Amino acid sequence: MRQAIGFFEIRSKVAAIQAVDTMLKTADVSIKDFNLVGSGVISVIIEGDVAAVKAAIENAKSTAGHMAEVISVNVIPRPNEELDKLFGE
Repeated sequence: MRQAIGFFEIRSKVAAIQAVDTMLKTADVSIKDFNLVGSGVISVIIEGDVAAVKAAIENAKSTAGHMAEVISVNVIPRPNEELDKLFGE
């Protein structure tokens, strides 16, 4: 079964690092991508089982959201295999 992917965008590198730490400590997830988008916005993509990704994203939103502006979050439970092309896989 394919792993779920979670997206987290926030406007602060320090808050993004806090969010990643929170996500990794919350559930059994791994970092798939970490990018500076521009204008201080950081995009983090994680993967794991659906419940773990949802829990990690929600906990990071709660924790890092107090530090900076959360731009967006999303969880895709069973991403289509074609999405792997976006990540160079």
